[in-house]
Amino acid sequence: MFYIFGALAEFERDIIKDRTNAGLQAARARGGQGGRPPKLKPKQIAMAKKLMKDESNSIKDICQTLGISKTTLYRYCEPKIKISEKDPK
Repeated sequence: MFYIFGALAEFERDIIKDRTNAGLQAARARGGQGGRPPKLKPKQIAMAKKLMKDESNSIKDICQTLGISKTTLYRYCEPKIKISEKDPK
């Protein structure tokens, strides 16, 4: 009985995979790119980089201004100091 349930589950998984691939191909044919849209536009990225160069701005203030998290900010802009180069606290 377990063999039958396993075979049915595998068959259902294959059907889901085929439908997903067909949907992605149809979206690409319509000109869609797929995936999540970027959080920041190019102008916002330039502003974030400019704000990060000015050392009087804190990371927290920059994130609040742009409405993003620190992780998103660091994804778009390289931090001034690498994590491994920080002084131990």
